[in-house]
Amino acid sequence: MSPGLVVLLLALLLGIQPVTTDLYLPALPALAESFAAPMAQAQYTLSALLLAFGCSQLLWGPLSDRFGRRPILLIGLSAYVLATVASTLAPSMPWLIGWRVLQGAAMGAVVMCARAIVRDLYRPTDGARIMSKGLSGLGLLACISGPLGGLLAEHAGWRITLLAPAIFGAAALGLIARRFDESLSRPNPLALRPVSLMRTWVEILCNPTFLAFSALSAASYGGLFTFLATSSFVLIKLLGLSKTQYGMVFFFMSLAYVLGTFLCRRLLPRFGVQTSVGIAAALSLTGGLLMGGLAWAGVNSLWAILLPYAIFMLAHGVHQPCSQSGAIGPFPQAAGTASALNGFIMMLVAFVMGTWLGTNMDGTARALTYGVALWSVVIALVAWILVRRYGHAKPVFQTVAAT
Repeated sequence: MSPGLVVLLLALLLGIQPVTTDLYLPALPALAESFAAPMAQAQYTLSALLLAFGCSQLLWGPLSDRFGRRPILLIGLSAYVLATVASTLAPSMPWLIGWRVLQGAAMGAVVMCARAIVRDLYRPTDGARIMSKGLSGLGLLACISGPLGGLLAEHAGWRITLLAPAIFGAAALGLIARRFDESLSRPNPLALRPVSLMRTWVEILCNPTFLAFSALSAASYGGLFTFLATSSFVLIKLLGLSKTQYGMVFFFMSLAYVLGTFLCRRLLPRFGVQTSVGIAAALSLTGGLLMGGLAWAGVNSLWAILLPYAIFMLAHGVHQPCSQSGAIGPFPQAAGTASALNGFIMMLVAFVMGTWLGTNMDGTARALTYGVALWSVVIALVAWILVRRYGHAKPVFQTVAAT
Protein backbone atom coordinates (compact mmCIF):
# COMPACT_ATOMS: atom_id res chain seq x y z
CA MET A 1 0.00 0.00 0.00
CA SER A 2 1.22 3.51 -0.78
CA PRO A 3 1.85 5.90 2.16
CA GLY A 4 -1.01 8.07 0.94
CA LEU A 5 -3.44 5.15 1.04
CA VAL A 6 -2.21 4.14 4.50
CA VAL A 7 -2.83 7.66 5.82
CA LEU A 8 -6.31 7.73 4.24
CA LEU A 9 -7.21 4.38 5.78
CA LEU A 10 -5.86 5.46 9.16
CA ALA A 11 -7.89 8.67 9.03
CA LEU A 12 -11.09 6.73 8.33
CA LEU A 13 -10.44 4.00 10.89
CA LEU A 14 -9.35 6.37 13.66
CA GLY A 15 -12.02 8.88 12.66
CA ILE A 16 -14.83 6.45 13.36
CA GLN A 17 -14.49 7.39 17.04
CA PRO A 18 -15.33 11.14 16.76
CA VAL A 19 -18.01 10.33 14.17
CA THR A 20 -19.61 7.99 16.72
CA THR A 21 -19.29 10.30 19.72
CA ASP A 22 -19.23 13.90 18.50
CA LEU A 23 -21.96 13.77 15.87
CA TYR A 24 -24.78 12.97 18.31
CA LEU A 25 -23.64 15.19 21.19
CA PRO A 26 -25.67 18.26 20.08
CA ALA A 27 -28.78 16.04 20.31
CA LEU A 28 -27.97 14.61 23.75
CA PRO A 29 -30.23 16.98 25.75
CA ALA A 30 -33.10 16.40 23.28
CA LEU A 31 -32.51 12.64 23.46
CA ALA A 32 -32.80 12.73 27.25
CA GLU A 33 -36.01 14.75 27.06
CA SER A 34 -37.52 12.40 24.46
CA PHE A 35 -37.11 9.40 26.75
CA ALA A 36 -37.87 11.44 29.90
CA ALA A 37 -34.53 10.24 31.24
CA PRO A 38 -32.27 11.99 33.76
CA MET A 39 -29.05 13.60 32.60
CA ALA A 40 -26.89 10.90 34.22
CA GLN A 41 -28.70 8.13 32.31
CA ALA A 42 -28.33 9.99 29.02
CA GLN A 43 -24.60 10.26 29.61
CA TYR A 44 -24.40 6.47 29.81
CA THR A 45 -25.06 6.39 26.06
CA LEU A 46 -21.54 7.83 25.82
CA SER A 47 -19.69 6.39 28.81
CA ALA A 48 -21.08 2.84 28.35
CA LEU A 49 -20.13 2.96 24.67
CA LEU A 50 -16.59 3.97 25.58
CA LEU A 51 -16.30 1.28 28.27
CA ALA A 52 -17.33 -1.38 25.74
CA PHE A 53 -14.93 0.21 23.27
CA GLY A 54 -12.05 -0.16 25.73
CA CYS A 55 -12.86 -3.63 27.08
CA SER A 56 -13.51 -5.18 23.68
CA GLN A 57 -9.99 -4.30 22.55
CA LEU A 58 -8.60 -6.81 25.05
CA LEU A 59 -10.16 -9.50 22.86
CA TRP A 60 -9.72 -7.88 19.45
CA GLY A 61 -6.00 -7.28 20.00
CA PRO A 62 -4.93 -10.93 20.43
CA LEU A 63 -7.39 -11.98 17.69
CA SER A 64 -5.73 -9.58 15.26
CA ASP A 65 -2.25 -10.80 16.27
CA ARG A 66 -3.42 -14.36 15.53
CA PHE A 67 -5.49 -13.92 12.36
CA GLY A 68 -4.36 -10.55 10.98
CA ARG A 69 -5.82 -7.07 10.85
CA ARG A 70 -7.97 -7.45 7.73
CA PRO A 71 -10.50 -10.07 8.98
CA ILE A 72 -10.92 -8.25 12.30
CA LEU A 73 -11.56 -4.97 10.46
CA LEU A 74 -14.18 -6.57 8.22
CA ILE A 75 -15.98 -8.15 11.18
CA GLY A 76 -15.77 -5.02 13.30
CA LEU A 77 -17.04 -2.64 10.63
CA SER A 78 -19.92 -4.97 9.67
CA ALA A 79 -21.03 -5.25 13.31
CA TYR A 80 -20.65 -1.50 13.72
CA VAL A 81 -23.03 -0.72 10.85
CA LEU A 82 -25.65 -3.16 12.16
CA ALA A 83 -25.47 -1.87 15.74
CA THR A 84 -25.65 1.75 14.56
CA VAL A 85 -28.84 1.13 12.57
CA ALA A 86 -30.36 -0.76 15.51
CA SER A 87 -29.58 2.08 17.95
CA THR A 88 -31.52 4.47 15.70
CA LEU A 89 -34.64 2.32 16.19
CA ALA A 90 -34.27 1.90 19.97
CA PRO A 91 -37.67 2.22 21.70
CA SER A 92 -36.30 3.17 25.12
CA MET A 93 -33.18 4.42 26.88
CA PRO A 94 -32.08 0.94 28.12
CA TRP A 95 -32.34 -0.42 24.57
CA LEU A 96 -30.39 2.53 23.24
CA ILE A 97 -27.63 2.02 25.81
CA GLY A 98 -27.50 -1.69 24.95
CA TRP A 99 -27.08 -1.07 21.23
CA ARG A 100 -24.51 1.62 21.93
CA VAL A 101 -22.52 -0.93 23.95
CA LEU A 102 -22.45 -3.25 20.94
CA GLN A 103 -21.54 -0.32 18.72
CA GLY A 104 -18.64 0.55 21.02
CA ALA A 105 -17.41 -3.06 21.06
CA ALA A 106 -17.37 -3.13 17.26
CA MET A 107 -15.64 0.25 17.14
CA GLY A 108 -12.92 -1.19 19.38
CA ALA A 109 -11.88 -3.60 16.63
CA VAL A 110 -11.56 -0.77 14.12
CA VAL A 111 -9.51 1.68 16.17
CA MET A 112 -7.32 -1.00 17.72
CA CYS A 113 -6.38 -2.33 14.27
CA ALA A 114 -5.58 1.18 13.06
CA ARG A 115 -3.01 1.68 15.80
CA ALA A 116 -1.56 -1.79 15.25
CA ILE A 117 -1.23 -1.17 11.50
CA VAL A 118 1.07 1.77 12.24
CA ARG A 119 3.43 -0.50 14.21
CA ASP A 120 3.21 -3.21 11.56
CA LEU A 121 4.48 -0.85 8.88
CA TYR A 122 6.68 1.73 10.66
CA ARG A 123 9.31 2.11 13.35
CA PRO A 124 8.26 4.08 16.48
CA THR A 125 9.63 7.50 15.42
CA ASP A 126 8.26 7.20 11.88
CA GLY A 127 5.07 5.78 13.38
CA ALA A 128 4.50 8.95 15.41
CA ARG A 129 4.75 11.01 12.23
CA ILE A 130 2.38 8.76 10.28
CA MET A 131 0.01 8.58 13.25
CA SER A 132 -0.07 12.38 13.40
CA LYS A 133 -1.13 12.44 9.75
CA GLY A 134 -3.87 9.91 10.41
CA LEU A 135 -5.00 11.88 13.43
CA SER A 136 -5.07 15.03 11.30
CA GLY A 137 -7.68 13.21 9.24
CA LEU A 138 -9.49 12.26 12.45
CA GLY A 139 -9.48 15.93 13.41
CA LEU A 140 -10.96 16.96 10.07
CA LEU A 141 -13.73 14.41 10.53
CA ALA A 142 -14.32 15.78 14.02
CA CYS A 143 -14.52 19.29 12.51
CA ILE A 144 -17.30 18.07 10.25
CA SER A 145 -19.08 15.91 12.83
CA GLY A 146 -19.87 18.71 15.30
CA PRO A 147 -21.53 21.14 12.88
CA LEU A 148 -23.24 18.33 10.96
CA GLY A 149 -24.59 16.88 14.19
CA GLY A 150 -25.89 20.30 15.20
CA LEU A 151 -27.67 20.78 11.87
CA LEU A 152 -29.16 17.29 11.90
CA ALA A 153 -30.31 17.64 15.51
CA GLU A 154 -31.84 21.05 14.79
CA HIS A 155 -33.70 20.09 11.60
CA ALA A 156 -34.05 16.30 11.47
CA GLY A 157 -34.14 15.10 15.10
CA TRP A 158 -31.87 13.12 17.35
CA ARG A 159 -32.49 9.74 15.72
CA ILE A 160 -30.93 10.92 12.46
CA THR A 161 -27.78 11.94 14.33
CA LEU A 162 -27.52 8.31 15.47
CA LEU A 163 -28.13 6.97 11.97
CA ALA A 164 -25.55 9.08 10.12
CA PRO A 165 -22.50 7.12 11.42
CA ALA A 166 -23.88 3.98 9.75
CA ILE A 167 -23.27 5.61 6.35
CA PHE A 168 -19.68 6.41 7.35
CA GLY A 169 -19.14 2.86 8.63
CA ALA A 170 -20.49 1.34 5.42
CA ALA A 171 -18.16 3.53 3.32
CA ALA A 172 -15.14 2.54 5.45
CA LEU A 173 -16.13 -1.13 5.17
CA GLY A 174 -16.24 -0.89 1.38
CA LEU A 175 -12.82 0.77 1.20
CA ILE A 176 -11.21 -1.80 3.50
CA ALA A 177 -12.71 -4.66 1.53
CA ARG A 178 -11.37 -3.28 -1.76
CA ARG A 179 -8.07 -1.58 -0.97
CA PHE A 180 -6.58 -2.80 2.31
CA ASP A 181 -3.75 -5.32 2.08
CA GLU A 182 -2.93 -7.28 5.21
CA SER A 183 -0.23 -5.41 7.16
CA LEU A 184 0.72 -8.16 9.62
CA SER A 185 3.59 -10.04 7.98
CA ARG A 186 3.83 -12.86 10.54
CA PRO A 187 0.71 -13.81 12.52
CA ASN A 188 1.42 -15.26 15.95
CA PRO A 189 -0.15 -18.76 16.16
CA LEU A 190 0.13 -18.72 19.96
CA ALA A 191 -1.46 -15.30 20.49
CA LEU A 192 -4.74 -16.74 21.84
CA ARG A 193 -3.30 -19.43 24.08
CA PRO A 194 -4.06 -18.46 27.68
CA VAL A 195 -0.52 -18.94 29.02
CA SER A 196 1.06 -17.06 26.12
CA LEU A 197 -1.57 -14.31 26.30
CA MET A 198 -1.14 -13.81 30.04
CA ARG A 199 2.66 -13.69 29.62
CA THR A 200 2.26 -11.09 26.88
CA TRP A 201 -0.06 -8.95 29.01
CA VAL A 202 2.31 -9.10 31.97
CA GLU A 203 5.32 -8.16 29.84
CA ILE A 204 3.48 -5.22 28.31
CA LEU A 205 2.04 -3.96 31.59
CA CYS A 206 5.44 -4.19 33.27
CA ASN A 207 7.18 -2.23 30.54
CA PRO A 208 7.89 1.32 31.82
CA THR A 209 7.80 2.85 28.33
CA PHE A 210 4.32 1.43 27.72
CA LEU A 211 3.10 2.64 31.11
CA ALA A 212 4.52 6.14 30.67
CA PHE A 213 3.00 6.70 27.22
CA SER A 214 -0.28 5.01 28.18
CA ALA A 215 -0.57 7.32 31.19
CA LEU A 216 -0.06 10.28 28.87
CA SER A 217 -2.64 9.14 26.30
CA ALA A 218 -5.15 8.36 29.08
CA ALA A 219 -4.68 11.71 30.84
CA SER A 220 -4.96 13.66 27.60
CA TYR A 221 -8.07 11.73 26.60
CA GLY A 222 -9.47 12.28 30.10
CA GLY A 223 -9.41 16.02 29.44
CA LEU A 224 -11.12 15.52 26.09
CA PHE A 225 -13.76 13.20 27.53
CA THR A 226 -14.56 15.69 30.29
CA PHE A 227 -15.46 18.19 27.57
CA LEU A 228 -17.39 15.61 25.53
CA ALA A 229 -19.49 14.48 28.49
CA THR A 230 -20.38 17.89 29.91
CA SER A 231 -20.19 20.48 27.14
CA SER A 232 -23.62 19.90 25.56
CA PHE A 233 -25.35 20.52 28.88
CA VAL A 234 -23.12 23.45 29.86
CA LEU A 235 -23.11 25.23 26.50
CA ILE A 236 -26.71 24.52 25.45
CA LYS A 237 -28.60 24.43 28.75
CA LEU A 238 -26.49 26.83 30.82
CA LEU A 239 -25.07 29.30 28.29
CA GLY A 240 -27.97 29.17 25.86
CA LEU A 241 -26.29 28.07 22.61
CA SER A 242 -28.43 26.54 19.88
CA LYS A 243 -27.66 23.04 18.64
CA THR A 244 -26.16 24.51 15.47
CA GLN A 245 -24.00 26.94 17.44
CA TYR A 246 -22.87 24.09 19.66
CA GLY A 247 -21.85 22.16 16.56
CA MET A 248 -19.73 25.12 15.47
CA VAL A 249 -18.00 25.08 18.85
CA PHE A 250 -16.91 21.54 18.08
CA PHE A 251 -15.66 22.68 14.70
CA PHE A 252 -13.29 25.20 16.27
CA MET A 253 -12.14 22.80 18.99
CA SER A 254 -11.45 20.12 16.39
CA LEU A 255 -9.63 22.67 14.24
CA ALA A 256 -7.35 23.42 17.19
CA TYR A 257 -6.68 19.68 17.45
CA VAL A 258 -5.84 19.45 13.73
CA LEU A 259 -3.40 22.34 14.11
CA GLY A 260 -1.87 20.44 17.02
CA THR A 261 -1.19 17.42 14.81
CA PHE A 262 0.58 19.71 12.32
CA LEU A 263 2.56 21.19 15.21
CA CYS A 264 3.49 17.64 16.21
CA ARG A 265 5.03 16.99 12.81
CA ARG A 266 7.05 20.20 13.07
CA LEU A 267 8.32 19.43 16.57
CA LEU A 268 9.27 15.76 16.11
CA PRO A 269 12.16 16.14 13.61
CA ARG A 270 13.69 18.95 15.63
CA PHE A 271 13.18 17.85 19.24
CA GLY A 272 12.21 14.17 19.26
CA VAL A 273 9.25 12.59 20.99
CA GLN A 274 10.06 13.28 24.65
CA THR A 275 10.84 16.98 24.28
CA SER A 276 7.87 17.50 21.93
CA VAL A 277 5.59 15.99 24.55
CA GLY A 278 7.15 18.21 27.22
CA ILE A 279 6.49 21.35 25.15
CA ALA A 280 2.90 20.26 24.56
CA ALA A 281 2.46 19.60 28.28
CA ALA A 282 3.24 23.26 28.97
CA LEU A 283 0.39 24.18 26.61
CA SER A 284 -1.93 21.68 28.32
CA LEU A 285 -1.16 23.13 31.72
CA THR A 286 -1.62 26.71 30.48
CA GLY A 287 -5.02 25.98 28.98
CA GLY A 288 -6.27 23.88 31.90
CA LEU A 289 -5.18 26.26 34.66
CA LEU A 290 -6.50 29.25 32.74
CA MET A 291 -9.90 27.60 32.41
CA GLY A 292 -9.99 26.57 36.06
CA GLY A 293 -8.69 29.95 37.24
CA LEU A 294 -11.31 31.91 35.31
CA ALA A 295 -14.07 29.67 36.69
CA TRP A 296 -12.74 30.08 40.23
CA ALA A 297 -12.74 33.87 39.71
CA GLY A 298 -16.42 33.73 38.72
CA VAL A 299 -15.95 34.36 34.97
CA ASN A 300 -18.55 32.11 33.34
CA SER A 301 -18.70 33.41 29.78
CA LEU A 302 -18.48 31.26 26.66
CA TRP A 303 -15.00 32.55 25.77
CA ALA A 304 -13.69 31.80 29.26
CA ILE A 305 -14.28 28.15 28.39
CA LEU A 306 -13.50 28.01 24.69
CA LEU A 307 -10.22 29.93 24.46
CA PRO A 308 -8.43 27.98 27.23
CA TYR A 309 -9.81 24.72 25.89
CA ALA A 310 -8.53 25.52 22.39
CA ILE A 311 -5.04 25.71 23.90
CA PHE A 312 -5.64 22.36 25.59
CA MET A 313 -6.77 20.81 22.30
CA LEU A 314 -3.73 22.17 20.47
CA ALA A 315 -1.57 20.20 22.89
CA HIS A 316 -3.87 17.18 22.58
CA GLY A 317 -2.91 17.05 18.90
CA VAL A 318 0.70 16.50 19.96
CA HIS A 319 0.10 14.13 22.86
CA GLN A 320 -2.07 11.57 21.09
CA PRO A 321 0.12 10.60 18.11
CA CYS A 322 3.25 10.57 20.28
CA SER A 323 1.70 8.60 23.14
CA GLN A 324 -0.24 6.06 21.06
CA SER A 325 2.70 5.20 18.83
CA GLY A 326 5.11 5.36 21.78
CA ALA A 327 3.09 2.90 23.85
CA ILE A 328 3.06 0.31 21.06
CA GLY A 329 6.61 0.97 19.87
CA PRO A 330 8.44 -1.60 22.05
CA PHE A 331 6.24 -4.48 20.83
CA PRO A 332 6.67 -5.18 17.10
CA GLN A 333 5.52 -8.81 17.54
CA ALA A 334 2.52 -7.98 19.76
CA ALA A 335 1.33 -4.66 18.38
CA GLY A 336 -2.34 -5.68 18.47
CA THR A 337 -2.25 -6.70 22.12
CA ALA A 338 -0.27 -3.59 23.12
CA SER A 339 -2.67 -1.38 21.16
CA ALA A 340 -5.59 -3.08 22.89
CA LEU A 341 -4.19 -2.53 26.38
CA ASN A 342 -3.42 1.10 25.60
CA GLY A 343 -6.96 1.63 24.33
CA PHE A 344 -8.45 -0.18 27.32
CA ILE A 345 -6.61 2.06 29.77
CA MET A 346 -7.79 5.19 27.95
CA MET A 347 -11.42 4.10 27.93
CA LEU A 348 -11.32 2.87 31.53
CA VAL A 349 -10.24 6.36 32.58
CA ALA A 350 -13.05 7.82 30.45
CA PHE A 351 -15.66 5.53 32.02
CA VAL A 352 -14.56 6.33 35.56
CA MET A 353 -14.60 10.03 34.73
CA GLY A 354 -18.01 9.73 33.09
CA THR A 355 -19.41 7.98 36.16
CA TRP A 356 -18.08 10.73 38.40
CA LEU A 357 -19.42 13.47 36.14
CA GLY A 358 -22.85 11.85 35.99
CA THR A 359 -23.22 12.24 39.74
CA ASN A 360 -21.43 15.57 40.22
CA MET A 361 -22.85 17.85 37.54
CA ASP A 362 -24.76 20.44 39.51
CA GLY A 363 -26.15 22.78 36.87
CA THR A 364 -22.96 24.88 36.76
CA ALA A 365 -19.81 24.69 34.64
CA ARG A 366 -17.61 23.59 37.55
CA ALA A 367 -17.42 19.91 36.59
CA LEU A 368 -16.19 20.90 33.13
CA THR A 369 -13.74 23.65 34.08
CA TYR A 370 -12.23 22.07 37.17
CA GLY A 371 -12.12 18.65 35.49
CA VAL A 372 -10.06 19.95 32.56
CA ALA A 373 -7.78 21.83 34.98
CA LEU A 374 -7.18 18.62 36.95
CA TRP A 375 -6.30 16.63 33.84
CA SER A 376 -3.93 19.33 32.64
CA VAL A 377 -1.92 18.99 35.86
CA VAL A 378 -1.82 15.19 35.47
CA ILE A 379 -0.64 15.55 31.85
CA ALA A 380 2.19 17.86 32.87
CA LEU A 381 3.38 15.53 35.64
CA VAL A 382 3.30 12.48 33.37
CA ALA A 383 5.06 14.24 30.49
CA TRP A 384 7.75 15.94 32.54
CA ILE A 385 8.50 13.00 34.84
CA LEU A 386 7.43 9.62 33.42
CA VAL A 387 7.84 10.20 29.68
CA ARG A 388 11.12 12.05 30.16
CA ARG A 389 12.51 9.18 32.25
CA TYR A 390 11.04 6.13 30.49
CA GLY A 391 10.14 7.37 27.00
CA HIS A 392 12.93 5.57 25.12
CA ALA A 393 11.15 2.73 23.28
CA LYS A 394 13.34 -0.35 23.00
CA PRO A 395 11.84 -3.22 20.95
CA VAL A 396 11.02 -6.37 22.90
CA PHE A 397 9.06 -9.52 22.02
CA GLN A 398 11.40 -10.42 19.19
CA THR A 399 10.80 -14.10 19.97
CA VAL A 400 7.24 -13.98 21.23
CA ALA A 401 5.96 -16.26 18.42
CA ALA A 402 8.24 -19.00 19.68
CA THR A 403 7.38 -18.55 23.34
